Amino acid sequence: MGTVPTKFDIIVVGAGPAGSSAAYTLAKKGFDVLLVERGRVVGSKNMFGGRVYLKPLKDIYPDFEKSAPIHRWVTKERISLIHNNDITSIEFEGKEATSFITYLSQLANWMAIKAEEEGAILLTEVTVDRFEVEDGRFTGIRVGDETLKSEVIIDAEGANRLLLERSGIVAPLKPKHVALGVKEVIKLAKDEVEKHFGLDENEGLAWILMGDITGGTPGGAFIYTNKDSVSVGLVVILDEAIENIDKHIYNYVEDLRLHPLLKRYFGGGRIMEYSAHLIPEDVWGMMPPQYYYDGLLITGDAAGFLLNLGYTYRGVDFAAYSGYLAAEAVEQAYSSGGPSKENLAVYKKLIEDSFIYRQLRKFRGVHSLMKNKRLFTLYPLIMNLTARNLFLPEDESLKVLEAFKKARKGRVSWFTLLKDLFMVVRQV
Repeated sequence: MGTVPTKFDIIVVGAGPAGSSAAYTLAKKGFDVLLVERGRVVGSKNMFGGRVYLKPLKDIYPDFEKSAPIHRWVTKERISLIHNNDITSIEFEGKEATSFITYLSQLANWMAIKAEEEGAILLTEVTVDRFEVEDGRFTGIRVGDETLKSEVIIDAEGANRLLLERSGIVAPLKPKHVALGVKEVIKLAKDEVEKHFGLDENEGLAWILMGDITGGTPGGAFIYTNKDSVSVGLVVILDEAIENIDKHIYNYVEDLRLHPLLKRYFGGGRIMEYSAHLIPEDVWGMMPPQYYYDGLLITGDAAGFLLNLGYTYRGVDFAAYSGYLAAEAVEQAYSSGGPSKENLAVYKKLIEDSFIYRQLRKFRGVHSLMKNKRLFTLYPLIMNLTARNLFLPEDESLKVLEAFKKARKGRVSWFTLLKDLFMVVRQV
């Protein structure tokens, strides 16, 4: 470990958005902070679709837009239902934007640099073997044969929570708790991205797709336009994928990229990156018993702070803001006499008073809704058949209700349809 000190006020494990935001905020407040990262470079272990919501990051980094690696601002939203070679879409477009598209590797690296600029020590290629515990209090981390001590540890290790498992705080993840995200990044020239997707300079598209592209498995696909590339991939609920998928998950991504109605968007591009990652899905089922312990706070994906609404995903802003709140909790604990378990309990209040917890509670039923396979198989079929009946008449044109009735007939009862519609409206 060289000349690195062996005692710190705070040790942050994981230099993703949660960990780096915590380290940045604490270092800015004058704390002695060590930020450790398992990857060779910051961001090498990070993967997501591509979109980040701005406001939570602005609260942490007031000058965020001036230097952050923003590729494009999301000004166009598209949701598509796919069945075979038919696609039915809903699109929204405007000039205002509340989210942007980026590479998470670049954003995580930028956040870690900001933490270093404020005085945090960053160490990469550090594999933490376990947390050190003395008399029930978390007192540091074990790295090989060396122990690094701290008053508080902030766990930002992500969805694969090996340290929390070894500490007995959480049980090993079950497939029902997580989804598998798989992504390709396709290199295109900047002007080709704008031409293919009908975008002006700095404008971006967030495109969510559902239907038989996931082989009948609950989940969906995404396409995000970066500055000079396109991210294309899919997310499937892991336990359902284990049961239903009959070929390698990579083949589903390839089928998406080569779909007859989609391949024109990627024409002339080359695959420059392929990645996969576990994503919290049943967040209430995987949450740790509590977010704070004596000398330990849990943030980001490790705490289950992610929201999947089907038509949009929110993870990076939730993770970063939870790291920021962990830093605020540490400062308040010190102001109240020291980082005892009782004083660190303020973290629970900060989380539960935040937009993160409000959003998770508001959409608590969405996970069970995502288990309804009809949403990903039957209804994309019916919607595309309805569109076919409307726009491809053989002789007489049909009214909308006639076209829908014809598509629905023999496939789903009115009772089941109305029940599913009620659940969708109620949950999302």
